[in-house]
Amino acid sequence: MESKVKEQQNIPTSKVQRAAKFLTTGAKVGGNYVKHYAKKVVNPSHTKEELHNNNATDIYNSLSELKGSALKVAQMMSMDKNILPRAYQDKFTMAQYSAPPLSFPLVIKTFQKYFGKNPDQMFDTFTKSAINAASIGQVHQATKDGKTFAVKIQYPGVADSVSSDLKLVRPFALRLLNMNVKELDHYMDEVEEKLLEETDYVLEVDRSREISEACAHIKDLVFPKYYSDLSSERIITMDWLNGLHIKEWLESNPTQEQKNRIGQALWDFYHHQVHNLMQVHADPHPGNFIIQPDGTLGIIDFGCVKVIPEDFYHGYFSLIKRDLLMNEEELNEIFYNLEFISEKDNDEEKLYFKSVFKEMISLLGKPFHVDTFDFSDDTYFEKIFQLGDRISNEKMFRKSRQARGSRHGLYINRTYFGVYNLLNQLQATVVTTKPDWLK
Repeated sequence: MESKVKEQQNIPTSKVQRAAKFLTTGAKVGGNYVKHYAKKVVNPSHTKEELHNNNATDIYNSLSELKGSALKVAQMMSMDKNILPRAYQDKFTMAQYSAPPLSFPLVIKTFQKYFGKNPDQMFDTFTKSAINAASIGQVHQATKDGKTFAVKIQYPGVADSVSSDLKLVRPFALRLLNMNVKELDHYMDEVEEKLLEETDYVLEVDRSREISEACAHIKDLVFPKYYSDLSSERIITMDWLNGLHIKEWLESNPTQEQKNRIGQALWDFYHHQVHNLMQVHADPHPGNFIIQPDGTLGIIDFGCVKVIPEDFYHGYFSLIKRDLLMNEEELNEIFYNLEFISEKDNDEEKLYFKSVFKEMISLLGKPFHVDTFDFSDDTYFEKIFQLGDRISNEKMFRKSRQARGSRHGLYINRTYFGVYNLLNQLQATVVTTKPDWLK
């Protein structure tokens, strides 16, 4: 069970140390571009593939040493498959599972700070190496009184460096995401707010309990129990869930029936949260789901939860209706409220942005327009990627004087695209339940 990955002895925690690391990485990326253009002069058919690979490796290596919000942003970008070249997707996806873990002395230091004890004094056994290491924390396995626990420990300095890290990651994000500055800044506040919440482990335990209890009735779902007496602001102790992550499970060749069962549990989990609880586990990357030996779906990690404002919810989902039977006035009001258009727009811009966002939401809403949906349909996902490509390259978007879309849409879109992507990996066909008013 012990990790074979090379461990990190320290993390740069001061603003100066972290800024220096970003500057070094920026210089490497700049050097990669110089090399690329030099090769292009000699060989005009030289592609950007090598450039993307070199940049992805240098940026990932740097972010994985820094940990925290910078690495989390890379992880978020890798989930949105149509906004990054493949080299970045492949590298940044590693942030979900395999960042270099911290050495045991740093783990002991965290326990001493929050409990005044070593982990060995609190548990009967405690793995010295991390079983899993991600962007904000790492997980160790422990036992006590015959029970097995997962103990998540936050990396030192992560909570204090969220704001400064996001400022440092801006130039990379602008270059890689092909966004304009207004657009990026509009969303950065939302990202910062969510990342600060993710570093608050007391809040995470409260939310984990609340959502687990509210979803306990859903068929084929399993949640770990959380232990307040063994948790603190930077440490969470919960039940250890045995099983496999989706990728490993799929390698065991499950039947179509088993894949549909997991897919249905996933859909039902998100349906209940979005439409009934009005708050949602907004981090649907594969590392947060574990398929149990009995074929049920285990849900872990409630660090990122998006509370959905009621006015946003009604506007957003009313656009998903199959037959948009609203008059122009009602539609315009929704488009203004969702910040897709504004009074600053001229008539041409209003017309253009309304048609693009209608197309985008109609495509996202396709699974809602039928009783069952086959998520193994790659042509559906191809259409989503093509639309994303088209939009990011169109002049109207690039020259827009303002950001488009409510900040609340960032995590809702991310959640739905993440869930759809998981269902596509599962190749599942599911009954796409929806609230009565949306039918």
